[in-house]
Amino acid sequence: MNDIRIDRLADILVNYSTSVQAGEWVGVLGDVSALPLVRAVYTKVLEAGGNPTLMLNDEMMTRQFMRLANEDQFAWTDPSQALYYEQADVYIRCGAQPNTRATTLIDPTKIRRFQQARSGWLSTRMRRASEGTFKWVGTLFPTEGAAQEAGMSLEEYEDFVYSACFADRDDAVAEWRKLGAVQQKKIDWLAGKKHIKCQGANIDLELSIDGRVFINACGERNMPDGEIFTGPVENSVNGWVRFTYPSIVQGQAVEGIELRFEAGKVVDASAQRNEALLFSQLDTDAGARYLGEFAIGTNFGINRFTGSILYDEKIGGTIHMAVGAGYPDTGSVNKSSVHWDMICDMRTDSTIHVDAELFYQNGQFVV
Repeated sequence: MNDIRIDRLADILVNYSTSVQAGEWVGVLGDVSALPLVRAVYTKVLEAGGNPTLMLNDEMMTRQFMRLANEDQFAWTDPSQALYYEQADVYIRCGAQPNTRATTLIDPTKIRRFQQARSGWLSTRMRRASEGTFKWVGTLFPTEGAAQEAGMSLEEYEDFVYSACFADRDDAVAEWRKLGAVQQKKIDWLAGKKHIKCQGANIDLELSIDGRVFINACGERNMPDGEIFTGPVENSVNGWVRFTYPSIVQGQAVEGIELRFEAGKVVDASAQRNEALLFSQLDTDAGARYLGEFAIGTNFGINRFTGSILYDEKIGGTIHMAVGAGYPDTGSVNKSSVHWDMICDMRTDSTIHVDAELFYQNGQFVV
């Protein structure tokens, strides 16, 4: 029996998040494990009058590429993909994680080379999005592997996912607009502010937001969503942070990450598990040791760690930061083939001051 929530989620992605218009070139990117959602999105794009291009990937084939590809094959990129990123109007990604540990035994340097070769596509997507010429959204279809990672049965995990996306509601769009209005009030207050200082058991960090813009993330690029984020002034970050939860890169979990910043750059780093992968990512290129994003999670419907950054970075009461590429529409100029989010829980004995005024305490806004 078809799950009506899949159809509702597809409707959100096509008619709210990206607002597909007649005649637009729409990339429907999906994992083969997400076929039910991919099919629903493809249908909604056609109904909206868009011109869909279907682009499927498969976890097993990606692993085989990383295992078997030679240097020339790693360096080669599909010219049809380059054309798509340069000229298409819309990007809708329906990801899936049938096995969240699928690349555990893959050499981290191969993962890095794979990312580096495709970094131009990421840069183009970010640039065109900031220019307003490319609409994009990404989501994850619930799978047994993702459910297991989250410590739930598939049925429980499906309920969690569709609830987080408001796809269990009759009017999901109204719910996203309501959250957007709440977040906009915080962004309006932050306008023109210059300095942020975070303090708590896991953090003592300060950074500049002078001249930077906070973005209201309310379902237009991530689904689910629920955060406000900006790109810090690149050389302004100073201090220390210990990230609360494991951070997963290409199916490998890096746990117990601690970073220390001086003049914006990560000058000291450690991890309790998979430290080699941490350093592989930080040493990818010149921008990978600088922050491209600072964000506050606002989705209190996501109240538990699941092992998927799409959900976990939105947990109400947490902040997250990404080393690597920043979003140009925030004012960030940091460039990298890496964009790696890491989460710090702020719900206990933690504060955020903005221009020396208390803005956030123990996971709640106070302004």
